[in-house]
Amino acid sequence: MPGYRKLGRAGDHRRALLRNQVSQLLWHGKIKTTEAKAKEVRKIAEKLITLAVNEYDKTVTVTKEMNNEKGQTITKEVVNDLPSKLHARRKMMAYLYDFKEPRRKGESKSEYRERTKHSKHPLIDKMFNEYGPKYRERNEKLNSTGGYTRIIKLGPRRGDGAEEVIIELV
Repeated sequence: MPGYRKLGRAGDHRRALLRNQVSQLLWHGKIKTTEAKAKEVRKIAEKLITLAVNEYDKTVTVTKEMNNEKGQTITKEVVNDLPSKLHARRKMMAYLYDFKEPRRKGESKSEYRERTKHSKHPLIDKMFNEYGPKYRERNEKLNSTGGYTRIIKLGPRRGDGAEEVIIELV
C-alpha cells in the first residue's frame, strides 16, 4: 500500500518496515515509533480494520457430504466465507505478516497444539473475530466510521531528536 512519505528508505525496505509495524500494531494493540512512521502505519491499519468491520459476518453454512476412512458417507455442516469476505481475508494475508499464537504459562506442547490446531493464521482470525465485531459496534454507537487508532506524542528521542509517539488501537 503506497504512501507519500519515503521515510529515508528504499522502496522495498520501506514496504517491509510498514508491513512489520502494521502487523505488530494489530497483534499487540500498541507500538512505539516515530511520528512520520506512525502516520503511515495509521493509514494502512485503518484500511485493514475497515475491511474486517465490513466483512466479518459474511459467512454461509453449507452441508457437505464426505467419505470417512471406512468408506461411509457423512454429512457435515461447514461454515464458508462469502466471496467478498474471502477476498478481504486474502488481501489481509497478502499484506500482514503471520504470527504464531504464544504458549501460555504452564501449557504443555500437546495442550498448545490442541488449542491452536484450528487457527492457521491467528492475526487474520483476530481481525475478523475480535476487531470486526468490536469496531462495528463502536461505529454504530458513535454513528461514525474510522478513527480506530490514536497517536500519543512522547517528545523527542534522545539520540537523534526524532519525535517519538505511541500509536494504539482505540
